[in-house]
Amino acid sequence: MPSRPLHAVLLPPAEAAARLLDALPAALDGTGPALLPLDPALPRPRLAAQLEAFAPSVLETAEGLARYATARPAPGVSEDTALVVATSGSTGRPKGTELGAAALLASARASLRRIGARPGERWLCCLPTFHIAGIQALVRSLLAGTTPTVVGRLEAGTLAASGCAHVAVVPTQLRRLVDAGADLSAAATILLGGAAVPPGLLDDARAAGGRVITTYGMSETSGGCVYNGMPLDEVSVDIGPGDRIRIAGPVLFSGYRLRPDLTAAARDGRWFVTSDLGSLGPSGELLVRGRADDVIITGGEKVVAAEVETALATCGGVREAAVVGRPDAEWGELVTAVVVPADPSAPPRLADIRAHVRDRLPRWAAPAALLLVPEIPLLPSGKPDRAALRARAAEAAPGKSGPMTGARDRHGNKRPR
Repeated sequence: MPSRPLHAVLLPPAEAAARLLDALPAALDGTGPALLPLDPALPRPRLAAQLEAFAPSVLETAEGLARYATARPAPGVSEDTALVVATSGSTGRPKGTELGAAALLASARASLRRIGARPGERWLCCLPTFHIAGIQALVRSLLAGTTPTVVGRLEAGTLAASGCAHVAVVPTQLRRLVDAGADLSAAATILLGGAAVPPGLLDDARAAGGRVITTYGMSETSGGCVYNGMPLDEVSVDIGPGDRIRIAGPVLFSGYRLRPDLTAAARDGRWFVTSDLGSLGPSGELLVRGRADDVIITGGEKVVAAEVETALATCGGVREAAVVGRPDAEWGELVTAVVVPADPSAPPRLADIRAHVRDRLPRWAAPAALLLVPEIPLLPSGKPDRAALRARAAEAAPGKSGPMTGARDRHGNKRPR
C-alpha cells in the first residue's frame, strides 16, 4: 500500500503554529508529508515514548531537520493521512490519532457553516497547535483564506485587540475572561469545549456579550462535532451499550498509528465508540455525563466524577472543583473532592459539601474526603490533570502529609487517622 512520510514538529508554540500553517496546505493536498505536532514542554521520557510509538521519518526542532531513527523500523503513514495527533487517553500510553485530509476538511467546513462564518473572517488561535482544537483554528483559517492571530496567553483585552471574529477556548480560559471583565461581544463566535462547562459560566459569558457555542468532540472526530448538543452536518450520534456515546460521519479518524488493535477496539462498524457516557434529550440533543474511565467505584456503586463536579460548582465557598477516586482498602475507592476555595481564609467544610451533593445525587456520590488546593492542575488541553489529582489525593490520605480534611467513609462516619 502506498505511503507518505511522517514529519514530526517539535518547536516552541509560536514557531510551531507558523510552521504548521505553512505546511498544512501540502499535508492536506497530499503533495507534502503528513504532520505530527508534538508538545515541546513534555518531559523527556514522555516525549521519547511518543517518538518511539509514532515513528516519524523526520524530526524538526529549533536546531533544524533530522532523520529520526526508531528502535524498530516502521512504515510511513497511508497516503490519505494528513495529520497524526498525539493523545494518551486515560492510560497514559501514547496513541497517535491518524486524520485524513477529507476528515479534517469535512469538520472545518461543517463548523464554518454551523456558526455562519463569512469569507475573510479571521480566527484567534489561543490553544496549543499540538492539540486538535488549535490545529482546527489553522484549518478553518486556510478555508477562509485568512491568517489566524496566534497568541500564547489569552488576556482580557486580547480578543478585542486582535480584530478576530472567531475563537475556540476551554472553560478555564472563558472563566478567566469573564472574571477579568472582558468584553466578549468583540467576537462573533466563541466555541467552548475541551471539558465540562461549569454551571453558571454560560450565563455569565453571555451576560458579558459572548455568543458562546458549546462543542463536544475529540481528536478522533477531528475536533468538535456536536455544537450546542446537536451534531454537525453529516455527523450522527448514538448511545450504545453501557451508555457509551458513539459517533459516525466523515469527520472520523482513520486509525491509531501502528496500533490496529486499538483501532479495532474503538470501532463498531461505522461507529467510533467514545470513552464518554451520555444520553439523548427529547429533541435528540446530546447530553454528556462524563468519561467512562472517570467512573469511581465505591462499595460497588458507580459514581460519575463529572456529575459530582457539576454539583460542587454550585456549592457555596467553592471556586473550582474536580473529583477523583482515592484507593481504599475497604470500599475500593473513596470519592474525593479537590477544591479551590472561593475564600482561602474560610474554606468550605466537608460536611457542607457532602450535604450539598446529597441534595442532588445519590448518597454514595457525596465526597468522603476533601482536599483543598490553591489551583486545579491542568493539562495543556485545559482539562483537569486527573492523574496528578489522584496522586495528590493518595499522598494526602489520612496518615500521610497533606491538606486532606475531614476524611470519612462513604456513609459519612469519621475515619480514624
